[in-house]
Amino acid sequence: MIGVRTCIGCRGTAGKAELVRLVWNPGTGTVVVDGSHVMPGRGCYLHPGCAAAVVKRRAVARALRRPVDGSQVARLLGVPD
Repeated sequence: MIGVRTCIGCRGTAGKAELVRLVWNPGTGTVVVDGSHVMPGRGCYLHPGCAAAVVKRRAVARALRRPVDGSQVARLLGVPD
């Protein structure tokens, strides 16, 4: 079970390599994609196909435990407004 994470969109599990990791970047004050899965701090994972559900449920803010701009996350994930 090493390397298995839970998607914040559908609550399904998958290997780290199959999921997208989002983290808070304190330098810019925004959420960014951690393509290398090594950035420090609290992160959250989602399946690429779960982006719309994540934005709709505001799951990123809850997972990162901080106020997050939902429109910035939608643009980052390519979800239309």
